[in-house]
Amino acid sequence: MRKPLTAALCALALAACQGKVSRPACPQGQVCLEYGAEIEPLTLDPQKANLIAEFRIIGDLMMGLTTEDPQANPVPGMAERWETSPDGLTWTFHLRDARWSDGVPVTAGDFVFGMQRLVDPDTAGIYAYLASPIVGASAITEGKAPLSTLGVRALDAKTLQIRLEHPVPYLPQLLMLLAFYPAPKHVVEKYGDAWVQPGKYVSNGPYKLVSWQLGNKIQAVKNPHFFEAPKVCVDRINYYPTPDVISAERRVQRGELDINTQFQSNRLQRLNEVMPGYARTHVSLATAYLSFNTRDVAAFRDVRVRRALSMAIDRDFITAKLMRAGQVPAYSFVTPGTAGYVDPPPQVSWAGLSYEQRQAQAKALLAQAGYTDDRPLKVEIKSANVTETLLLMEAVQADWRSIGVDVSLVQSEGQVAFADYRERNFEVGSMSWYADFNDPLTFLGLFQSQTGAQNYGDYNNPRYDALLAQADLEPDMDRRARILAEAEQLMLSEDATAPIYFVVNKALVNPRVTGWVGNALNFHRARWLCVRR
Repeated sequence: MRKPLTAALCALALAACQGKVSRPACPQGQVCLEYGAEIEPLTLDPQKANLIAEFRIIGDLMMGLTTEDPQANPVPGMAERWETSPDGLTWTFHLRDARWSDGVPVTAGDFVFGMQRLVDPDTAGIYAYLASPIVGASAITEGKAPLSTLGVRALDAKTLQIRLEHPVPYLPQLLMLLAFYPAPKHVVEKYGDAWVQPGKYVSNGPYKLVSWQLGNKIQAVKNPHFFEAPKVCVDRINYYPTPDVISAERRVQRGELDINTQFQSNRLQRLNEVMPGYARTHVSLATAYLSFNTRDVAAFRDVRVRRALSMAIDRDFITAKLMRAGQVPAYSFVTPGTAGYVDPPPQVSWAGLSYEQRQAQAKALLAQAGYTDDRPLKVEIKSANVTETLLLMEAVQADWRSIGVDVSLVQSEGQVAFADYRERNFEVGSMSWYADFNDPLTFLGLFQSQTGAQNYGDYNNPRYDALLAQADLEPDMDRRARILAEAEQLMLSEDATAPIYFVVNKALVNPRVTGWVGNALNFHRARWLCVRR
């Protein structure tokens, strides 16, 4: 145990003693931010993106009808104000005077165009399922109706109307998401999918895209056409892919990076010693979990196999000994503290058993399913090559081997791994789900049969779908919470997924950076940040 720790401390000391800091020069009189964002984005198209790194960058480039304040609460964005009909089914948004980064006015038509792109089957927007409350959205995504039937229309250039199938009280939160951002129709129609390239990309948020050097950095500068440009402090941002969090930690310590959006959990105590004031943690609305490919792996269609594998994970060791940054073992999927939910939440049926009891039952379940020492279950876990994820998967590998499972690990670049998950090119996938909005539906919606690509395990239970549909129509929030809890309990009873722990948001932030506010949704828009000189 001492040897790796000693090596790590020596490396930190060496990094601290290195001479010249490798940091791009900042133009005189400007404020620059060097930002480590974990992994390389796959796209900057708001209707196609789904990675956390993409959310961070696109959220600085673009803005929806609503946006986030420093605490990640919904506040007016492109819409100055809105009103709702008495039945909650019609929302009317009044847009402020705003321009794209090329000077062209942002109109209600750009929002209609963006939401039509989201539900268009040709776009294959991974978040299209979130639009299902909008009139006509589901029929469009299923290829049964034209785009023109979507219940979103421009009453005039600055007035947008959204019609809903049922009341959605959390709509202002939903509209903060990048999937509902406007799309610059005049640019997308000119360049097609190439519109997201530097030199073509236009944005309506506080920053505009300058360059994207694959594997190196994405650069953005302040958008002079942004409606509150004078209030934006940072003039230039460089976003770097930083999958190796130890290397990123050293870069932050040397002053090369001002922020890195992740650090290795088990280094928290040491970081507080050698870099006081840098490590920021906050309780998160997020769950780390495993998905089983039930579509292509016959073994995972057997609930006994899924349950055995989930039971065999030593969550207490992972959180208390491996992670050590406040993570909590997860025996449910919806995170504690989610607004509008029951307390306590549902749990898997075996949550109260000791780890030794779970191991014994897991072995028995595998034997019942036909997997023994002579005929072991063979599985492959695919994960992103992020340092902490690799440590976690090695722990899961050891736990599964202890019950006789033959386990191999495969790592890929983050965007490659998630592309494989979407294509079902995996057996077991490692992932975390961060709430898009503070409501249990952001978690439970993943397991609806119509969700599509992000229902990675292809869970399909008509009763589950019916319960979520019932909850959509329930105006009483307490009854709605109980219906949603019944749905989660059903999904957990079938071990549709293997929740591992509830996540803690972690970042390294140089104390010179101001405006960083811890929040459960882990949204930190650059427009609220500044850097003391």
